[in-house]
Amino acid sequence: MWDDAFASFLIGLREGLEAGLVVSVLVATLVRAGARSRLPQVWTGVLAAIALSMSFGAVLTFTAASLSTTAQEAFGGGLSIVAVAFVTAMVFWMRRSARDLAGELKEKVTEALAMGAGVLVLTSFLAVGREGLETALFLWTTARAANESAGPMTGAGAGLVLAALLCWGLYRRVLRINLTRFFTVTGAVLVVIAAGVLGYGLRDLQEGGVLPGGTAYVFDLSGSVDAGSWYSALLQGVLNLTPAMTWLQVAGYAGYLAVVMTLFVGGVRAVRVVPGVRRRVRATPSRPGSGSPARPPGPAPVRPRWLLPVAVVAVPALLAWLVVALAHPKPTAGQTVAVSGTDCGRGFTAPKPGRQDFLMHNTGNQTSEVYLIDPSSNAVYGEIEGLAPGTTRDLVATVAGGTYAWRCVPAHGTAVTSKAVRVGGAAGAHAVVPVSERDLAAPLKAYRAYVERGLATLVTRTRKLSGDIRAGHLDTARTDWLTAHRTYASLGAAYGTFEDFDQRIDGRPDGLPGGVHDKDFTGFLRIEYGLWHGEPAAGLKGVAQQLAEDSAGLRKAFPHQDFDPSDLPLRAHEILENTLQFELTGDTDQGSGTGLATADANLAGTRELLAVLKPLLTPRAPRLLPTVDADIARLQKLLDSAHHGTRWTPVGRLDRAAKARLDGATGQLLEDLSPVPDLLEVRKSA
Repeated sequence: MWDDAFASFLIGLREGLEAGLVVSVLVATLVRAGARSRLPQVWTGVLAAIALSMSFGAVLTFTAASLSTTAQEAFGGGLSIVAVAFVTAMVFWMRRSARDLAGELKEKVTEALAMGAGVLVLTSFLAVGREGLETALFLWTTARAANESAGPMTGAGAGLVLAALLCWGLYRRVLRINLTRFFTVTGAVLVVIAAGVLGYGLRDLQEGGVLPGGTAYVFDLSGSVDAGSWYSALLQGVLNLTPAMTWLQVAGYAGYLAVVMTLFVGGVRAVRVVPGVRRRVRATPSRPGSGSPARPPGPAPVRPRWLLPVAVVAVPALLAWLVVALAHPKPTAGQTVAVSGTDCGRGFTAPKPGRQDFLMHNTGNQTSEVYLIDPSSNAVYGEIEGLAPGTTRDLVATVAGGTYAWRCVPAHGTAVTSKAVRVGGAAGAHAVVPVSERDLAAPLKAYRAYVERGLATLVTRTRKLSGDIRAGHLDTARTDWLTAHRTYASLGAAYGTFEDFDQRIDGRPDGLPGGVHDKDFTGFLRIEYGLWHGEPAAGLKGVAQQLAEDSAGLRKAFPHQDFDPSDLPLRAHEILENTLQFELTGDTDQGSGTGLATADANLAGTRELLAVLKPLLTPRAPRLLPTVDADIARLQKLLDSAHHGTRWTPVGRLDRAAKARLDGATGQLLEDLSPVPDLLEVRKSA
């Protein structure tokens, strides 16, 4: 998204322009000095700087990924502070140096020509490398703040491309830009952005336990501000202003902005009053009759031309690989652990902290479930389902300070828990608190009550629809059809929730020999086809009467239907999965054009389901529901924009951009809901 990309676009443009100006001046100076043969040395230094910057980005990414959640917060917060320091220094340096940048670079490159190839490579490497390292660090921190990399990387890429085009134009003398004014304006904007990065970094340090005050909020507007709105996304993406901020965040943000902006603006005024003095380029002795600097006599050493460029690119990449390999080691194998109903955990000794690869060997005669648990809380660190007798499978888990034990649950028998072992060091391994069928009993009861109330309403509304058709009031029937169908859709009828009743009440004609005219095509969609294709009331009376009877039959049967508690968390994902597959493709539309109305009802059903699951989800994933709530608000807003009084925009009439936004919002919501089944999976304990 552009709100996440803007800050990275600006840094990519500025840093790219700085580096591009350096390269442009170096190249122009060499060309004018008649030393085109030295251009490969400049490009070698540029390649080395790019390789170093990309390697630095890889080190940041992969070393942070190997840390615990708390350590990642502390690591990210610390680097955010470093990034702010770099950006601040860069802003003031460019404000001071933009006026004399070209003269200084010409002086340095002229000196380098006289001193040899190595110095020229080093000059271009140092000139570009500094900007590259700053860019890598700033991109890493902004991507972390945005919780995604696509937006920041897209913005940075666009900024770098634009910078390259501008530098090419300047080199060709097509463009003339007031660099002092450019760096002044962008510098002021970057000071504001850096203040937001500082606030984000301080919050990370609080969450990582490095700084206090993590729960002392100046304000918390998360309950009243729509986190999914465009203005909220813009403020968070560009300025890192969030609905809830601590006192330390606000103090750091405001203090940095007040001090640095005051110094920056004051420095700009001072530069305007007292113009900088241009440095004079010192002359370099040249050979008589030649425009190029003098070279020492003697033949140049012979070596392959490709050797130096390959070396300067390969060496940073190799060093980065070594750093990542040391910081993110492969799981340590070595423990083979027995699994059976009588000898669970034999061979298990206290492992070292870090990622471990346990070889689980089923020595019993039954298929078993295997869990690595904290015996004090039953929290699960890793699991294997369906480990057959005589087989061995890997179980990879991250171990930190704490107590660990194995729990083996045979298919037919009693669970056995091994002796616990203690691992020293700081806590930090991620575990999932298990859910039992008893835990799901209350949410299931609440959801069944919601469905039973909805079914009572459905019976009333389908009877009214049948009465409309029987009386020949087809215009009224169309309105009442939509009301009744939305009632049914809001009950979460996904993946066979209502068994055979769902096909009779809301089945599609797909696969039926006669299509929409097949005798087995019944229910809401059959009535929809007739009402919106001009069928007379006489032909729809029987179908409408059957729908009312099936609705009443479902209401009577539902209290006695078997509903597995473990299926309840799946509904959070499946309802909208059906919506994306059928309603948002227009597959279920039989002429009414009300697919988005059905999608709206499906969203209401999902919201109700999440409400009953909230007591179980909140302690297991505190950040999940706020994210999902923002996704729901975004999708609801898009659906509301297609609702005009009693009419809904048909899916087929949405313009391409609106359809893409709708699909994207639904897909994002589905992605954020995907952890729910794993978080609330019923794991065997006996």
